[in-house]
Amino acid sequence: MADQPRSRTTKPLAKTESRRAARIRSPAPELLVSSAHLVSEKSGELSEFEFGLIIAGHAFNRWVVRCMAAAGIKDLTTLDVLLLHHVNHRAREKKLGDISFMLNIEDTHVVSYSLKKLVSLGVIKSEKRGKEVVFFTTSKGQDYIQRYREIREACLVSSLRADDSENLELGELARFLRTLSGLYDQAARAATSL
Repeated sequence: MADQPRSRTTKPLAKTESRRAARIRSPAPELLVSSAHLVSEKSGELSEFEFGLIIAGHAFNRWVVRCMAAAGIKDLTTLDVLLLHHVNHRAREKKLGDISFMLNIEDTHVVSYSLKKLVSLGVIKSEKRGKEVVFFTTSKGQDYIQRYREIREACLVSSLRADDSENLELGELARFLRTLSGLYDQAARAATSL
């Protein structure tokens, strides 16, 4: 009996058992990802980061829309709210191209549609200056933005720790996200050329 060759089914079973044993011994937790088929051996952490970004992005979008609804304007999209805040930024008039560029939005027609919606609500105004159209917030828009700020302070900012440790982490994370946005933009250009 000892001289008989092993059956072919024994090898895969042995490999499976050794993998299970290695997994049990391994102290590293499994990655939390949305698409396991995309996990790279070079950087599984990137897939885990992308899953976190997806979840955080949807939570942020939900928050922005609900905060603005609580401030008094319902039925706005996330983009509508972000554009309202950006048009109000530093109380300067802004052109469509500059708004799209600043928010890293490639499709200016989507921005244009949203701006028209905000103009029709009376929260921003547009004026033609030479060949360009500029946008700025109205006093009505500024009132909604102030109310949004108050709600944001009460519901979101107040949840941060008082010792500034989370603020330091948020600052580092913001810098890292800006760096990663450059990498994703570069990768998108490379993919376009394939």
